[in-house]
Amino acid sequence: MIIRKATIEDSESIAKYLLLAMEEIIYKFIGENDAKTAYYFLLHFVEYESNQYSYQNCFVAEENDEIVGAVAVYDGAKLQELRKPVVDYVRLNFNPDFSPENETQSGEFYIDALGVSPNHQGKGIGSQLLQFLIEEFVTQNKQTLGLLVEEGNPGAKKLYLKLGFKAVGVKTLVEKTLEHLQIS
Repeated sequence: MIIRKATIEDSESIAKYLLLAMEEIIYKFIGENDAKTAYYFLLHFVEYESNQYSYQNCFVAEENDEIVGAVAVYDGAKLQELRKPVVDYVRLNFNPDFSPENETQSGEFYIDALGVSPNHQGKGIGSQLLQFLIEEFVTQNKQTLGLLVEEGNPGAKKLYLKLGFKAVGVKTLVEKTLEHLQIS
């Protein structure tokens, strides 16, 4: 398996796998529980440059010429700039009052979403993507990585803690309380 910077050609796979990780949040953004609408919403932004979900901010895991996982990560200091196209689009097309909370901030590179193909889950691909990010951002570039984890996802939290992430607080995103973890 190789992990590499994503390209625009990877967009459909990226959207599919990131949606696995953030389906409930995207439903809140668009105001409906429709998987197809959520997928096309996310695909629009993965293909579009200069936003938080853009392929430009993604890495993919590839095995036998197939994308099996994807992760979106970006500088938390750029959240407002990267989020603006998303907020504007949601306000124009779905919810004029949309105003999501800040899920990250300056001082961390934020892992927005990580998803693995259902056919490849449980094979350590998510762990390998996280270890790659830790090596790339923390070890080599002396940055802090941060992410949010749902209280109802103890398996993910256990993995993050095992990899060295530590709880640093609590954040709210679209009315959902999430634990904020970081590794430096």
